[in-house]
Amino acid sequence: MRLGRILVDGKPEYCLVEDGRVRIIEGDLFESFQPSDRVLEMTDIQPISPVTPSKIIAVGLNYRDHADEMEEELPKEPLIFLKPPTAVIGPGEMIVIPTGAGRVDYEAELAIVMGKKGRHIPVGEARRYILGYTCLNDVTARELQAKDGQWTRAKSFDTFCPIGPWIATDFEPGSLQIQLYLNGQCKQESNTNQLIFNVDQLVSHISSIMTLLPGDVIATGTPSGVGALADGDIVQVVIEGLGVLENRVVNEG
Repeated sequence: MRLGRILVDGKPEYCLVEDGRVRIIEGDLFESFQPSDRVLEMTDIQPISPVTPSKIIAVGLNYRDHADEMEEELPKEPLIFLKPPTAVIGPGEMIVIPTGAGRVDYEAELAIVMGKKGRHIPVGEARRYILGYTCLNDVTARELQAKDGQWTRAKSFDTFCPIGPWIATDFEPGSLQIQLYLNGQCKQESNTNQLIFNVDQLVSHISSIMTLLPGDVIATGTPSGVGALADGDIVQVVIEGLGVLENRVVNEG
């Protein structure tokens, strides 16, 4: 099953994606819902971010090839940081390069969407708390990251967290091809079987630190091949079975 959000007459609506169409759903996405009779053609809708998380917990250096690329030792436990919900945008929206930010990079990532509130979740029970999975681009001001010595500013600018297009439920995330295309050229290519810490381990570890709420997003890390974005670029995160998250890049101002 694939779930998402679209704009209908300027109002966000949750929907069910089925055979090239979307069906508006009624009820609470994280409690109980049912399909309505309102059906729209895919060509007539604009997806927006499929969730509005209270927080985005991202994981650094979680692919072996990316740790090598950054000349870092493999972490002994997940290296986590936060991105604010104000950074979230949806498919088709603009990634804005801030004035004076220097180099801004793309980072293709598999994202976990939480479906239930959880704290101290055992590894073996993590899937019970997950709603599904989607694509995410962890946009990063790389020069500011190096300058600050920590990651908050570099990761937190408005528009620095594209998410979408849909949430896939009942889905096995353990061996998925993940790619990033920049202006039609493949720049990142790996597989989620290369994750240092898998989905279940991440949910358990993060929930031992903070309460996870329905709609919260965990970005699981990026593979090697990160690189710079520029004004006018079109960037696509492509994950097997999850669709394509496409955004255009513009300079601020």
